[in-house]
Amino acid sequence: MNIFVLSTGRCGSKTFCQACTHMTNYTSGHEINNGLIGNERLKYSENHIESDNRLSWMLGRLDKVYGNDAFYVHLIREKKATAESFNQRWMGNFLIIKSYSEGILNRKTQSIKECLDYYDTVNSNISLFLKDKENKMTIRLEEIEEKFPEFWNKINARGDLESALEELKIKHNKTKSSINSYIEYYLWRLKEQLANIKSHFVDRSEK
Repeated sequence: MNIFVLSTGRCGSKTFCQACTHMTNYTSGHEINNGLIGNERLKYSENHIESDNRLSWMLGRLDKVYGNDAFYVHLIREKKATAESFNQRWMGNFLIIKSYSEGILNRKTQSIKECLDYYDTVNSNISLFLKDKENKMTIRLEEIEEKFPEFWNKINARGDLESALEELKIKHNKTKSSINSYIEYYLWRLKEQLANIKSHFVDRSEK
């Protein structure tokens, strides 16, 4: 059985994934198919737990491929905390909130308002998708340590539950300081520009 952890991101999704690595009868991954398209984007091995917030934009295709044959977790964090975390990540290689604001909403501003709107949109999409699903569970980040054993039992997981619960106490993928985000953003932009320059000269040499 495949298991999908659906979320906005910035809600402990990577930590959840790390906790699942202590299961012996499931594999666990975080955004392992990023960059793929077509059928490959939603192709996962059997008995795999995938945590990927971008799946919230592919729910129609996810339903077509997996439907009721999968187990779904709706992972939620308190709204204000989630929005504030996104609001600190406008810069750097964390572009999903920027893409939503500029590409979907067609707005030029970068504020907490767009982050709150993103939170509502994504969680509404997930809730609607799960409306007719038989195998599902909603877990709030604020109570994840209490709910994780229930999730463990629902999917008949085997392994080291105690170590998994310890993993949940570790904050993975924490929001970086503003200065670190700016540095990472400009390093990413520089890498992109160098790749474009290299591609330009390769194309000219092949003509």
